[in-house]
Amino acid sequence: MSKLTHLDETGAARMVDVGAKAPTQRSATAEGRIAMQPATLAAVRDGSGPKGDVLAAARIAGIMAAKKTGELIPLCHPLALDTVSIDFAFEDSAIRVTARAALTGKTGVEMEALTAASLALLTIYDMAKALEKGMVIEQVRLLTKTGGKSGDWHADSE
Repeated sequence: MSKLTHLDETGAARMVDVGAKAPTQRSATAEGRIAMQPATLAAVRDGSGPKGDVLAAARIAGIMAAKKTGELIPLCHPLALDTVSIDFAFEDSAIRVTARAALTGKTGVEMEALTAASLALLTIYDMAKALEKGMVIEQVRLLTKTGGKSGDWHADSE
């Protein structure tokens, strides 16, 4: 097992010291999906839900969430992100959210991409819950990460 970087020699939680690391280009892409009934999906697609443009709100929420990740997850570094993008794909009974974050920095952006995808999905739920409370958020995962000491990583395709 590898050494846990967020624990000191006594087992206490700590923020990893990245001060001596050289900045490199880094990116991460995460995805998740929210499953819903066809009528809810149609309302989201055509903007006829009671709260308006669901995907516009979800896109903004995802971007804002990525920017706040260091405030939300206790041991994450606050990062100056270069870019965050949120994309949506309609599936038969779901919406897939893909979030990408990138920067030139001393630590990776995996948590920012995962946070962006998660909050975009939660916002879709919030915006459409008047239509359906049984929507299911699922399969949130990291797809890729690039840069840094550990190099590139890609999830196995399903």
